[in-house]
Amino acid sequence: MEVSLVIWIALLVGILAMLLVDLLLHRDAHVIGVREAAVWSAIWVAIGLAVGGAIWLYYGSEFGLQYFAGYVIEKSLAVDNVFVWAVIFGYFAVPRQYQHRVLFYGVVGALVFRAIFIAAGSWMIASFAWILYIFGAFLILTGIKMLRQRDEHMDPGRSRTLRLFRRFIPTTDEYDGQKFLTRRNGVLMATPLLAVVVVVEVTDIIFAVDSIPAIFAVTQEPFLVFASNALAILGLRAMYFLLADLIHRFVYLKAGLSIVLVWVGIKMIVSHAWFKIPTAISLGIVIAIIAVSIAASLWSTRNSERPDDDREVAPDVR
Repeated sequence: MEVSLVIWIALLVGILAMLLVDLLLHRDAHVIGVREAAVWSAIWVAIGLAVGGAIWLYYGSEFGLQYFAGYVIEKSLAVDNVFVWAVIFGYFAVPRQYQHRVLFYGVVGALVFRAIFIAAGSWMIASFAWILYIFGAFLILTGIKMLRQRDEHMDPGRSRTLRLFRRFIPTTDEYDGQKFLTRRNGVLMATPLLAVVVVVEVTDIIFAVDSIPAIFAVTQEPFLVFASNALAILGLRAMYFLLADLIHRFVYLKAGLSIVLVWVGIKMIVSHAWFKIPTAISLGIVIAIIAVSIAASLWSTRNSERPDDDREVAPDVR
């Protein structure tokens, strides 16, 4: 797949433009309701699908399918982030009107770090083809581990990142609007909002260790890997505000995501060692697994009520 520098620049400029528009439209702190989140989710998904359609038309159906497969995998695994964000926000008691600001900077950082991971992964695959076996085995083991630990819960208070942050960075106990830094008795200190951003960022880096190899299972084209990642991540903030109050109902989603990781790990090994599994079949299997896990979750919890403080007890998806 030959991607010109112009196409790369166009993608990066488009991403930066979308981030700028999002920042300007949400520069004032306000609570994002379900309707607004649904509209933005639809916009981000439409943009992601439009980019995939353009790739399909310009580069052919195979590369188009690879992009969509990567997009669906990243979007599915990204639900993990939504679950953990809810736990983090609940632990720090982050006011809802400040949560979008935290997630905005978290997403910007995620784009930067994932670009680095993608570049490193592409180099390793190009230099050492056998690394695909390691990636595949890693995904299988990670999926099995996730399945076994599906009932475990995340405790942000025990986070090593948070302990180190509080040890070296003077931090206040109270928020000061949307500020990350404030002055107390003439001393510049971090607000809890900055601590939240750091914890969210480190958490996403950990998630990327799984999601990046998973996308390499369906395509080794750097442009497709980055484009599918970036377009999926850009819609995460809207997805969070859309699903935050429904997290308690996705009881089987973690199991579904675990199976997805195992499947893409198997596909990576089989496609490299014996025969190439068609991208369309791989994409169909991933969609089927996620659809079944979501449908089963919603059906089994159809009569359940939202816990009073579900954000404190949301499951750790790792």
